[in-house]
Amino acid sequence: MTIDMAAYSKMDSLETTSYDYEMLVEKLRIELSKFGLTANQSKVFLFLEKSGPNTATQVSKSLKIPRTETYHLLTNLQNRGIVLASFQHPIKFAALPLEKAINVLINAEKERVKQLENQEKSLIELWNVLPGYNIKQDYVKDGKFQMLQGINQMTSKIGDMIDDAKKSIQVLASEKDFMKFYHSGFLDRMEDSRVESQLISSSSKNTPYIFKGKLKDRAKKMPNKIKEELCFIIKDDDELLLFMTSPSKPSQDIFAMWTDSLSMVYTLKLLFSYIWSNSRYFT
Repeated sequence: MTIDMAAYSKMDSLETTSYDYEMLVEKLRIELSKFGLTANQSKVFLFLEKSGPNTATQVSKSLKIPRTETYHLLTNLQNRGIVLASFQHPIKFAALPLEKAINVLINAEKERVKQLENQEKSLIELWNVLPGYNIKQDYVKDGKFQMLQGINQMTSKIGDMIDDAKKSIQVLASEKDFMKFYHSGFLDRMEDSRVESQLISSSSKNTPYIFKGKLKDRAKKMPNKIKEELCFIIKDDDELLLFMTSPSKPSQDIFAMWTDSLSMVYTLKLLFSYIWSNSRYFT
């Protein structure tokens, strides 16, 4: 049997191009999620941005989103000021140019933060008039935990763990999760950090580039038998961030538990060490 190498090469090229396109779209969705857009809102906006004006029915069919949900998504995007509707019948919806849309979202976020800053003084004054309580803080001795939801809480907590690390940062995550960490700038911060890093990922041959600089020699490919749903970060020997849902999920669907419980940190550190010893470096 003979193989048409030209056709094979072309097919491989198409697959790579398709993969690159999907990764770029995923990156855009992740970036838009920082402005509060859900996965489907981002999907609809990017579709309109690239394809031009479309009716709600066309959007629904093209993206395979139920029509009722599509109308809600379009209404929400209109309320945010990044999608416009025509007066014609049937109504057609069009997205603002990406650069203008980002400016609209940024200005809306600035206004929200400004309103919060204006409320700061009154909140502090209200708090100061409340009577104090003499509560014993014995629970601190047994370790604490905190449930986190959403990309903003997660970003803040991971950033704090990286900045506060004195000895080491250990991360076990899937390829998609590491891509999100990469686009969020966490890997750059880890590379700049002076502490020792150990990274275990299911990354394929398409993504080792995210482990650059000194991280290149500190990343290993996890065994295939390890489930990709597993994701956690250990700081030194005293903090653990365990994801209940994948960080690559839509921003509002991300759940994780942070804890400084020494027994939980020790348990996950033992698991990490075992997987590390059974993993191999990327070649």
